[in-house]
Amino acid sequence: MLSKLLQLFSKLPFFRKKERESSHYKNLKKLLEDLLASSDGESHPIHCYSADDLIRATNNFSPSRTVKLGSYTMFRGFLDGRSIIVSKYYIRNWSNEDRDRSCVIRDIVISLQMSNHDNVLKLLGCCLEFPIPMLVHEDAAKGVLNPDGSLGGASEDQIILPWNIRLRIAKQVASAVSYLHTAFAAAIIHRNLNPRCLFLDDDYVPKLYDFSLSITIPPPDSDVEGAVQGMLGYLDPACMRSGRFSEKTDVYSFGVLLLVFLTGRKTLDFNQAEAYESVISYVLECDGQIRAIVDPKIFEEVGENEQIQQQLHDFLNLALFCTRDRIESRPDMVDVARELVRIEEFVMPS
Repeated sequence: MLSKLLQLFSKLPFFRKKERESSHYKNLKKLLEDLLASSDGESHPIHCYSADDLIRATNNFSPSRTVKLGSYTMFRGFLDGRSIIVSKYYIRNWSNEDRDRSCVIRDIVISLQMSNHDNVLKLLGCCLEFPIPMLVHEDAAKGVLNPDGSLGGASEDQIILPWNIRLRIAKQVASAVSYLHTAFAAAIIHRNLNPRCLFLDDDYVPKLYDFSLSITIPPPDSDVEGAVQGMLGYLDPACMRSGRFSEKTDVYSFGVLLLVFLTGRKTLDFNQAEAYESVISYVLECDGQIRAIVDPKIFEEVGENEQIQQQLHDFLNLALFCTRDRIESRPDMVDVARELVRIEEFVMPS
């Protein structure tokens, strides 16, 4: 019996090698297919890391290295003399390996296409030796935003962002989403805009990531059918009714994100009756009373400055414009980005 066990263990490295080779072949085949299908006439080289590289970099995916949980479990590591983030797709009990592989490879392809934008988390490479590929991104030192738009962990360690930083983040994320919608032959819809897909670097510059749910609208169509997916509270009601996605799907989610930045509230939270209340419902119940809507921390910071109070009003109006129920009534993302630039420039720095 002992001799049989020893023989079995002696073959484990061989089996592991064969498994990695099989995964690498399947993933590479799908990646090449998707890269060719999405070809925009530009070359997008990508570095392929080995499984051993990522295991060493993350101390075998130690829980102590965890940065974020969600669509991906993300680990901070150190590789080739630099700090990195390794993204491991979260495998659910009901997961389908082919579907999960498609989601991650879609993320790789779109991340490569978006690599020239300053407000996208830069993809350094990937590892194809696991059943589902893993992504390797640049590190963003400040970490990922909390659901209420703050930074940090426990409440005593949280960083409440000042108003000018919130506004700048909104403006820069709008620029990234506008680029996603307009820079390529076919518009790409992110479909999962929320604070948890935004990292901040040392200078509080936002970095958009996680394109695993993104979908492309083939021209000349203006929308496309797909499964309703995304974070509760950010899902477009019109899309949930029709099952069709358009650029206005992202506009709605972005509008909710603006309300989170403005109120400092999660998009869904328990109210006094211990029932879930959406941030949109809360804002509408306040009936335009800016003092009741805006995060009190903002008013503590800006005081009675009339110019900034006008900024807050305009920011609120834009958010409500984006979250209108009728998709035809919502602005295009490029117009949202343009309006945020105007709002920021309304108060000139002294």
